[in-house]
Amino acid sequence: MAVPGAGDVLEPVVLSASRATDVPAFYADWFMNRIRAGFFRWRNPFRPTQVQTISVAKTRAIVFWSKDPAGLERHLDELDRRGFRYYFQYTLNDYEAEGLEPRLPQLAERIDRFRRLADRLGPERVVWRLDPLLRTDRLGVAEWLERTARLMPQLASHTRKLVFSFADLERYPAVRRNLARAGIAAREGTREEMEAFARGLADLNRRHGLALATCAEEIDLAAYGVAHNRCVDGELLARLWPDDVPLMEFLGSRAARKDKGQRKACGCLASKDVGRYRTCPHLCAYCYANGSRAETERNSRAHRPENESL
Repeated sequence: MAVPGAGDVLEPVVLSASRATDVPAFYADWFMNRIRAGFFRWRNPFRPTQVQTISVAKTRAIVFWSKDPAGLERHLDELDRRGFRYYFQYTLNDYEAEGLEPRLPQLAERIDRFRRLADRLGPERVVWRLDPLLRTDRLGVAEWLERTARLMPQLASHTRKLVFSFADLERYPAVRRNLARAGIAAREGTREEMEAFARGLADLNRRHGLALATCAEEIDLAAYGVAHNRCVDGELLARLWPDDVPLMEFLGSRAARKDKGQRKACGCLASKDVGRYRTCPHLCAYCYANGSRAETERNSRAHRPENESL
């Protein structure tokens, strides 16, 4: 299929959908329209004049990031028919008491959806993300562990890995602004708190045997059995689909090296993200990808599923 040119034309083997917004929750119809059309348009949020055309002609795998992937579930059969490989990074936190994730479904419903998705795809293809761990006057190591202890027995048989991270307030000014707007006083977790959580998590995990990993954290927690994660994970792709020759050739090439566009401590392999910042109507108080609520809602209302870009 010929792809209408606009700016640079990329042909990624792996798509990310998306670190910038919850595509499965809010933009699944748009995503599938672009899959059918064979290309996406992507505009650089930091250089708006830079437009890229992202062809899916060579795409073999998709990493979905979501807190509520129900909107994409009806499209999974079509993705399968089209031969795409995919797995989910599923963020599931318990912040109901604090109202940090105001527009998410109730926790029990999200747990049910996690389990249903894993029953369909298999536990290796649904990665549990517990992030970010936010330190406030009401939330600390004891509360993080208490809530994880409630969630883990409900999710452990439906996943193989738990990935966590600590809220990064210094690197992301948007996080500080969004928390301030919500009236939440937060601070960075200390090294001692991070180690205490890792130690307590390892104790909880003895009964479940999940692989534990951190997302883009520089701290070394290997003493507690916690690895540095690769959320766009070549090893997982190779383990799941070893007979996909084009995917295996990509994973063995230099093109699959670490994604240079991510943070230093990020272990992800190269992929292309098709999302857009400041478009996620979840409006989580700790979000690094949203600006003001008004701007996010304006962008969301302006979205049309038939558009070439989000």
